Amino acid sequence: MDDVLRELSRVTLAGRELADVLGEITTIAAQAIPGAEAVSTTLIRDDKPFTAAYSGEMALLADELQYAEDGGPCIDAGRGGVVLRIDDMRTEERWPRYIARVREMAVRSSLSVPLPYQGSWIGALNVYSTRPSAFASPGSLRAGLGAAEAIAVAIANADAHAQMADQARNMRIAMESRAVIEQAKGVLMAQRHVTAEQAFEILREASQRYNRKLREIAVGIVESTQTQR
Repeated sequence: MDDVLRELSRVTLAGRELADVLGEITTIAAQAIPGAEAVSTTLIRDDKPFTAAYSGEMALLADELQYAEDGGPCIDAGRGGVVLRIDDMRTEERWPRYIARVREMAVRSSLSVPLPYQGSWIGALNVYSTRPSAFASPGSLRAGLGAAEAIAVAIANADAHAQMADQARNMRIAMESRAVIEQAKGVLMAQRHVTAEQAFEILREASQRYNRKLREIAVGIVESTQTQR
């Protein structure tokens, strides 16, 4: 287990696409979780599950069967935050529609571990095997929990980076808007011999009258003075 955690801790998050990070973590999980033959990462966005990364075609196919039926351990683990293990597909009675279809494949056992995120869950790490009871050992669960935690950290890091980028973009837009409004005020003050407060009131009234954003009105005024030169 310590080896798994060390490998997962070495995964670089900064400056990488989330899909690449999830792919690397999923591959590590496939190699490190006892009993694993195929592993996938299911994410649930707007209540719709999808496979964000996988190692082994068997995992992708088993995931897709569950999405088609809108039911199965990977979906229930991801939505409900519970660890779900199937020791033998031949005797499993939960999720009958999914089980009936997956029995046609080589999958005999599986383990689905929820992905924690901000007090809730955003998906599941899914582990599959062609052998029954492949994940009955405590080591499989510990390794699965470690990999799920690494995936959750990667997603949180990606979301934080996206939020910072949005904030920076919004701040830049706000600064640009303020600058052009100040320019427009200066033009009005010079042309109409009004104060700064009066110039701003002129802009505000024009914005309401023409049902356009204040910045758009300001841009129009600034551009009109440039074309007159």
